Amino acid sequence: MTIFNSVFTWFMKKRIHQIELFMKYPNEVQEEWFEQLISMAESTEWGRRYQYKSIENLTQFKERVPIQNYDTLKPYIERMLKGEKNVLWPSEIRWFAKSSGTTNDRSKFIPVSEEALEECHFKGGKDVLTIYFNNQPNARMFTGKVLTLGGSHQVSTINPDASFGDLSAVIMKNLPLWAELHRTPQLEIALLDNFEEKLEKIAQATRDVNVTSIGGVPTWNLVLFKRILEITGKKNMLEVWPNLEMYFHGAVNFGPYRDQFKALIPSDDMYYLENYNASEGFFGIQDTREPGDMLLMLDYGIFYEFLPLENLHDENPHTLTLDEVELDKNYALIISTNAGLWRYMIGDTIKFTSLTPFRIRVTGRTKHFINAFGEEVIIDNAEQALEEACQQTGAVICEYTAAPVYFNGKDCGAHEWIIEFEQKPNEFERFVDILDETLRRINSDYDAKRFKDLALRRPIVRRAPEGTFFNWMKEKGKLGGQHKVPRLANNREYVDAILKVMELVTE
Repeated sequence: MTIFNSVFTWFMKKRIHQIELFMKYPNEVQEEWFEQLISMAESTEWGRRYQYKSIENLTQFKERVPIQNYDTLKPYIERMLKGEKNVLWPSEIRWFAKSSGTTNDRSKFIPVSEEALEECHFKGGKDVLTIYFNNQPNARMFTGKVLTLGGSHQVSTINPDASFGDLSAVIMKNLPLWAELHRTPQLEIALLDNFEEKLEKIAQATRDVNVTSIGGVPTWNLVLFKRILEITGKKNMLEVWPNLEMYFHGAVNFGPYRDQFKALIPSDDMYYLENYNASEGFFGIQDTREPGDMLLMLDYGIFYEFLPLENLHDENPHTLTLDEVELDKNYALIISTNAGLWRYMIGDTIKFTSLTPFRIRVTGRTKHFINAFGEEVIIDNAEQALEEACQQTGAVICEYTAAPVYFNGKDCGAHEWIIEFEQKPNEFERFVDILDETLRRINSDYDAKRFKDLALRRPIVRRAPEGTFFNWMKEKGKLGGQHKVPRLANNREYVDAILKVMELVTE
């Protein structure tokens, strides 16, 4: 362990210097990656189609290559799944991250090249550790094991040489030996398909392990914690894992879960580190103690463009580069990567909280919002309002979702919220009022529609029985892994389905 710590300390100091360089010269680093990506892909089918060999600058690239989404790249990816080579990227693609997101049930297969594994996903994982140890010189994480609650893996039936699974499973199947030695539980448990079986086996296998750090989606970690406490009869997780010191998380805003984690891990020294890691790439790491703010990682084989949200539906939208972005403005994130995703809109929206260096915060999804009446409520608005309502009423939220209620006869529209509370508000009606008042304060469009109840009336908030969202996710086959509850929708598909689950629970 001492030798490993010495080696890692040497690596960390070297890597911190490299991070400082891209913080100091962000535009130059991005320009270098743009040129390298274009050069590497010029002989691929995609590169020949868009004449990458003659591209001399970013303007030409934007003029030739339209903005893409999964549907436009799907025909190419399906061919890659069948084993065709040199389609979107020159090296062989043997791994695909299976991602269904939260917007629909259709699976997406995101190509993961060797370059993306090494230079993006693994590099991001090592940088999480580097930044943590740089900020916490006395950290003792490597004296124990890291527990990551990930997804599942299976071999593609289309092509025996191609495998796919949740991104976490793809990473675990390819981990270097040093990382595998510090991980728990054993791989055959970690990659089980059945989430409830996996949850039980992980709880049993790790209850007596010296776990010093944990990672994964907050929802599923909370489910695991509660099961371990049931098994052991302990009061909190520090009684189970006394050396637990760090939790690295992503996928969803941690704010609604923070109080639940603090109750189960009652230590002011517990370190929470957010990362922005998706199937398409590793984009950001929290490098300060400021929750939600993440350093945009610029040397992972990804070239970034940013599309102002107000131009999202333009016919030929103009994207911006790092030197053109502004603070506190919402952008759709567009990436070109070393796995062959070209000008790919991943569906997330971000805003910059700092320009020196470039730090970002995830604000929502391009398809996850409520704008049924021109109110333009995004996830960032919703979570600010819920946090304020919780703080003022002592509430703690497990899960939530919201959708519009359309005009009906003389009734104007409304937003209907379904909230599952870990701890109920001391004054429920006040909770609803604060939710509404905060949304009005931070979103002028919402406030205008709420004026004298002309278009929107006071929100309808429904309290979901315990286990509602878990049961709904189970019904949809979306337990565990990267699956998460959709927060906002511009239609009633999710809300109506969850209301039916609530009816069954109360019957």
